[in-house]
Amino acid sequence: MTAVRTELPQHDVDDVETPSGKWRGAENFPVGSFLIRRDLRPHVHAFYRFARNADDIADNPALTAEEKIRRLDRMAAIVDGASGQGSSAASVMRDSLIETRMSAQHCHDVLRAFRLDAVKLRYRDWEDLMEYCRYSASPVGRQVLDLHAESHDIWPASDNLCSALQVLNHLQDCADDYRLLDRAYLPSEDLAAEGISVEALAARGSNPALRRVLDRMLDRTTALIDGARGLPPLVSSSGLRWECAVIVELAHRLLCRLRRGDPVASRIRLRKSDFFAAFVIGMSRSVRM
Repeated sequence: MTAVRTELPQHDVDDVETPSGKWRGAENFPVGSFLIRRDLRPHVHAFYRFARNADDIADNPALTAEEKIRRLDRMAAIVDGASGQGSSAASVMRDSLIETRMSAQHCHDVLRAFRLDAVKLRYRDWEDLMEYCRYSASPVGRQVLDLHAESHDIWPASDNLCSALQVLNHLQDCADDYRLLDRAYLPSEDLAAEGISVEALAARGSNPALRRVLDRMLDRTTALIDGARGLPPLVSSSGLRWECAVIVELAHRLLCRLRRGDPVASRIRLRKSDFFAAFVIGMSRSVRM
């Protein structure tokens, strides 16, 4: 869309979806890559597009909280089979669910997180942030595992990986989230313990106190990645096992770059060399025990 509408005609195609202006073209991790089964790739892509477009609504600074929730509610209704259109991503997602005979629960879980993004601007502590990740990140991994008919017993390891990826993305975007949306995922308790507030994110770079907060979050994220390293050997599907192993290694490499760089000063990105190394290392470590 080129403009934000204040009134939303219920039956207009794609009136719901809107770009957020964030780093959409700079994804960190492969989603539904060539490694997974060919027949499942369109369904993985359908879920990712659905979640990404819903996220864009929540991240659009030109929309009010009420308008964001109204648009997200419309996506939910379409997924559940409501008549009319309004979101091609939701319509494709509904068709995917029908074809695969899967529940829409994971779709509704991510929408719950994005409705929260529309109204919640601060997080109290790490546990509060992890509760958010339960709905914003974990359903993505669970959807992919369910498409591959993997056991729910490996959900915890997948949740660790997805939460780690979410926090790493929050740290990459911490300055833009604050400057554009007045939203901060850095725990308020951690900031207060260092004698600072979220206003520190408005500076051109991290001060020592803010750097300690970032490092504390990276320490906790390291623990999540460690908890995710056991995921690949548990995955039965060989292609998905390889993809999971590569993603775990990419998460580790992005964390290391965030350790060395300053995400407040500039966005920290993975490099082509990281993707190559992660592929080689991940594939070598993805042999089932």
